[in-house]
Amino acid sequence: MNAVEESPLPSWRLADPHAIAALVAGRHGDPFAVLGPHRTDAGIVLRVLRPEADSAEPFDPVSGRSLGKLLKRHARGFFEGLIGNGQDTPAYRLRFRRDRDVWEEEDPYRFHSTLGELDRHLFGEGRHFRLYDKLGAHPLRCEGVEGTRFAVWAPNASRVSVVGIFNDWDGRRHPMRRHPAIGVWELFLPGVGSGAIYKYEIIGAHGEMLPAKADPVGFASEVPPATASVVKGLPRYEWQDVQWMESRAARNDRSAPISIYEVHLGSWRRRDDGGYLSYGELADRLIPYVKDLGFTHIECLPVSEHPFSGSWGYQPVGLYAPTSRFGEPEEFARFVDRCHVEGLGVIIDWVPAHFPSDAHGLVRFDGTALYEHADPRLGFHRDWNTLIYNFGRREVANYLAANALFWIDQYHVDALRVDAVASMLYLDYSRQPGEWVPNVHGGNENLEAIAFLRDTNIALFSKHPGATSIAEESTAFPGVSRPVHDGGLGFGFKWNMGWMHDTLDYMKRDAIHRRHHHNQMTFGLVYAFSENFILPLSHDEVVHGKGSLIGRMPGDRWQRFANLRAYFTFMWTHPGKKLLFMGGEFAQEREWNHDWQLDWHHLDDPLHRGVHDLIRDLNGIYRNHRALHELDCEAAGFEWIDASNPDLSVFIYLRKGNVEAPQVVVACNFTPIPREGYRIGLPEAGRWREILNSDDVRYGGSGVTNGVLEVTEEPWHGRPASAELRLPPLGSTVLIREPG
Repeated sequence: MNAVEESPLPSWRLADPHAIAALVAGRHGDPFAVLGPHRTDAGIVLRVLRPEADSAEPFDPVSGRSLGKLLKRHARGFFEGLIGNGQDTPAYRLRFRRDRDVWEEEDPYRFHSTLGELDRHLFGEGRHFRLYDKLGAHPLRCEGVEGTRFAVWAPNASRVSVVGIFNDWDGRRHPMRRHPAIGVWELFLPGVGSGAIYKYEIIGAHGEMLPAKADPVGFASEVPPATASVVKGLPRYEWQDVQWMESRAARNDRSAPISIYEVHLGSWRRRDDGGYLSYGELADRLIPYVKDLGFTHIECLPVSEHPFSGSWGYQPVGLYAPTSRFGEPEEFARFVDRCHVEGLGVIIDWVPAHFPSDAHGLVRFDGTALYEHADPRLGFHRDWNTLIYNFGRREVANYLAANALFWIDQYHVDALRVDAVASMLYLDYSRQPGEWVPNVHGGNENLEAIAFLRDTNIALFSKHPGATSIAEESTAFPGVSRPVHDGGLGFGFKWNMGWMHDTLDYMKRDAIHRRHHHNQMTFGLVYAFSENFILPLSHDEVVHGKGSLIGRMPGDRWQRFANLRAYFTFMWTHPGKKLLFMGGEFAQEREWNHDWQLDWHHLDDPLHRGVHDLIRDLNGIYRNHRALHELDCEAAGFEWIDASNPDLSVFIYLRKGNVEAPQVVVACNFTPIPREGYRIGLPEAGRWREILNSDDVRYGGSGVTNGVLEVTEEPWHGRPASAELRLPPLGSTVLIREPG
């Protein structure tokens, strides 16, 4: 017999044997209805569950006086007894004994809920944009006692428990309080503090025990491959970036010079033993390097916790936790702060498009398709073998939107680059007929995802002015970076994937064939001002057998480097903000490998060093000359001077800024033949100075440069003035009119 009973029972005793059996079996879905102190006609009855204890005794925490031993009503640790004959619960702690062992604890079931009425209301409506203040694990002081409040959304679970080392991973010990109207489970655990490892043990609606789950709103995780969450609470950090935050809006504006260095933190550099650099070590080495090169922003591939390093972070499980591979959450905050103090913005890649099916993650979190769709035609990505969020469920959309705001609010991140937006917008993305379900209108647009993106961007720009969002969107979906009130998706910027594909395809061709593909370099200007574009040469272009950027360039070794220098100059002077993945700045030869660092020894080679120095100078002229950035997103900022010379593969164009900004002229020659005395039209006569030439010997070029030009009033190319230029072989030159 497991039960320990006497007959008849006093009126205050729990008379339901099924409730006791469910509790000791870890199957009771409403533990606060039974455990803890309860008023009865006879006084306050206290019920306690402690499976491994022989006895349980409440006592006064001040005097130490016993309030009477509790009767053990079940051999598996259910205790019950009166602790007062009034209607007010006396202060108490619990003393347990097993053989010769004696220990004392607070009773988690004496504490009231800390989830307020407004929180429950906002969560129920899917409008709690500070969801992270309430869900997750928060160390705090409750009713004078130190501990941690845990809260998790699992509406279809029949029981949820917090498990960890602190309770021997025993789900019977700490079942949680359920808020049935919103499906949130909550529990304050006294004595559990920062650094404790935990998961949630969940029993599904049909009684099935699920794999232990990491916290969807956990703020820290174990170092992979371990998968538990770690109690941390929101990051506590004294920010020093007031000056940056005051200027952030101007630095992120569509008229600002934005030049982004994209980096994978785990493979930029490694320690001598092959280990990862910490966030602090990255700050010491990465920040001065990027600043010296003249970039304005660092973009990190996803920093959210992810179990599989080979996903580069694009299969996240811990959306609210900076990956522990590189250190503690506060260390990541310090990394961002140091970037800001040094004048660098921080962008992180954010992945709401899909999530992995790791058993400890969100998949069938409460035994049902909770975060995902049940129908694989809606809820499964074949391309990545991942699951798709159910954007039409208000709690899921709220979870993701709050996460977007979390990184900006708690970590001062300046922008979110949203991955794989095209896969969110279309129900038939990468699917064959019959493999997808049309929307209510019979179309292929994912109306719920579109509404989610719009709502998230509205919240982002309204709650965090100065921050921005960037879409990686590879189709011609209209208005991606147009405001929502004008019918757009509301992003601040969009990656120009068409420009990237066309121009790289052009550059990989031998120069003799480029005349047949001239339009690949000009077509981007047909739509260049339809969005606020960023020109991306990202990590996606140097993986999966594509090789490196320098590896795609044709010709002998000198020509390959000359091609890349000319291309970079074309890119930096073309309308649109700039993005370059790490290693491209010194023309890394091999394809990127996430398991090792970049080939830094290349910088000892003059040609590689020349590309590195060119990038620094390109960033300098891009920042310092308003014509090259001020109207990046406006048609008024660009004019072709000559785009109709395919036989010579020459492109000449004019860049303009606002009033009084000196105009800049760019001439590109994508053949290996230098062209002496090449006349180009210019907007006005006077002295024009060459401010950069990719063929300069300083960069490894042949030295076909121009210096200062005396421009005469001889019309050419439909312009009132002209000059004879030395067009460098496989080179680009940049000219500016000198004042006066």
